[in-house]
Amino acid sequence: MSEPTLAVIGAGTMGAGLATLAVGHGVPVLLVDDSAEARARAGDVVRQNLRMAQMLGKLPAEASADGLLESSADLRAAAGATVVVECVVERPEVKAAVLAGVSAAVAPGTPLLTNTSAIPVDELAGSAARPSDVLGAHFMNPPYLIEGVEVVRGPRTAPEVLERALDLLSRLGRTPVVVGDGPGFVINRVLQRMINEAASIVQEGLATPEQVDALFTSCLGHRTGPLATGDLIGLDNVVDTLHVLHERTGSDGYRPCRLLLEKVEQGRFGRKTGSGFYAYGTGMA
Repeated sequence: MSEPTLAVIGAGTMGAGLATLAVGHGVPVLLVDDSAEARARAGDVVRQNLRMAQMLGKLPAEASADGLLESSADLRAAAGATVVVECVVERPEVKAAVLAGVSAAVAPGTPLLTNTSAIPVDELAGSAARPSDVLGAHFMNPPYLIEGVEVVRGPRTAPEVLERALDLLSRLGRTPVVVGDGPGFVINRVLQRMINEAASIVQEGLATPEQVDALFTSCLGHRTGPLATGDLIGLDNVVDTLHVLHERTGSDGYRPCRLLLEKVEQGRFGRKTGSGFYAYGTGMA
């Protein structure tokens, strides 16, 4: 088997996190984004992430991004990649356009992994030149610290493409769990409804964010509560995912509550903006 090379499409939080994971395990990465600012920022973020992961013992101490991280604005630059991961915004039309463009550039049989949070894989696969090359890889944030990956096998995903993707995840030290296709898959079909309901409870004045999360950590043994988890994911991403789930399931349990919508309208997305249900570095919001 040839040495893997990874193309990551999207230089945001998840794209930089995936690039960190890959270079930390010696896998060359091409980071593709049409924003020069995002590409430049991602390079700095990858190096910062790498140092932190090494301090925590999550990536090899000798790992370095030097010589392993490149970037481009052109999807066609991904032509030589052995695996592609798409991690652009959770909007079907944007993801579809990326998959159409990159599938035309890479060789047949190259795994095209979409990091969608909720959009059915087969829905996105229809935009690719070869739907059999498309599958889901739902990484948790940050992917260089969290070992589990929810791998989604679409109804048209070729078995050999799935195996190639699993080989790469093994090389990256991840633990895949392969599940079937459907809106939200397993994790977000459960988690996003829980975050939405927790936010509704705060909205109704029944409990504070601290109280809600304390019940989940102290009574249920969760590492973090639903609202702290929402802040980590990004409340903008939570709302986008809830919209997808609501549209595709018809269940009102996925209709974003007013408090979530207000926080997103205010630009309070969580950790990445410094404020969400909590304020980071300055106490509680």
